[in-house]
Amino acid sequence: MTRSGRVESRHRGAIAVVHDGELVLSLGDVAAEVYARSVVKPLQALPFLERGLDTRLGLTAGEIAVMCASHDGTPLHTELVRTFLGRGQLDENYLRCGPHAPFDPAIRRAMLRDGQSPARLHNNCSGKHTGFLHLARECGDDLADYLDPGARCQREIHDAVAAMTGLQGPIPTGLDGCGAPTFWLPLMAIARGFCQLANPTGVSDVRAEACRKILAAVAEEPVCLAGERRFCTALVRAQNGGALPGGAFAKNGAEGVYAVALAPDPARTRWPGALGIAVKIDDGSERGYQPVVVDVLRRLGAFGAPGAIEASAGEVPAALESWWRIPVGNTQKRIVGEVAAVCEWPA
Repeated sequence: MTRSGRVESRHRGAIAVVHDGELVLSLGDVAAEVYARSVVKPLQALPFLERGLDTRLGLTAGEIAVMCASHDGTPLHTELVRTFLGRGQLDENYLRCGPHAPFDPAIRRAMLRDGQSPARLHNNCSGKHTGFLHLARECGDDLADYLDPGARCQREIHDAVAAMTGLQGPIPTGLDGCGAPTFWLPLMAIARGFCQLANPTGVSDVRAEACRKILAAVAEEPVCLAGERRFCTALVRAQNGGALPGGAFAKNGAEGVYAVALAPDPARTRWPGALGIAVKIDDGSERGYQPVVVDVLRRLGAFGAPGAIEASAGEVPAALESWWRIPVGNTQKRIVGEVAAVCEWPA
């Protein structure tokens, strides 16, 4: 981060890029384990879809997207979750995620002004928890114990995450901010899992269809994945606007974790296959990964460049420029610096 022409702060981390199942780019220690946090929500949703619950419950694209979301807690999101719960005659009282204020600042201010308290529906993970509840019922679990790592539903989720990330044996877990199990994974395994999400090869037809449903749902309803002014939404919208051809899925996690899945695209001459990208910023900063993600997409040719990892690779779409070079302002509404990626990319 610069201010008045000088470097004021630095964020360091690691990035892994997997192309068609092979690690093709790594900076930093990509073998080191990190808590994946909310990045793995699409992988956690796979058992729900593989059991056909979306069809039986009549889910919309928005409900599938919100199941994979870290949402803003707007009325759009809370009503989607409420409807999703109601499809199984469930309500907010079944959710075991604690309430927190909506991420959306306007909604948060409005609730404060009106004297309203945040509810469990406002929790950014409420869609994921709703999917867990429906899966727990399908598995015959006690709904009160749906977050127990030993519950049948959570064991199915664990196995799906392990298979998608290419890991053998039990994956260590911790306790996430919402109370759900969170997975302790090598960064390159997260990238591998997102590569599989983008192009599910070597898996069952049922799993492949579940992956395709997730990408299609977020492409149709990108705001349901995060919110109007969120980075995930901006990246998926870039796909819809033609800047990221093919299918794309982008997901944030707490403490500086981020992952992107890009479907195969022959226009990427050097990297035409599926791509999985995973980033971890050491200090847990969100602003630390945003410019890095846009820059690596640019250098991989995701925006239509030839795809060489070099400074001349590709232009950034206008809709993503403010995430690539994040303006730093002051109270006088003057731009005094920026946050930008300075990675030394290999050739």
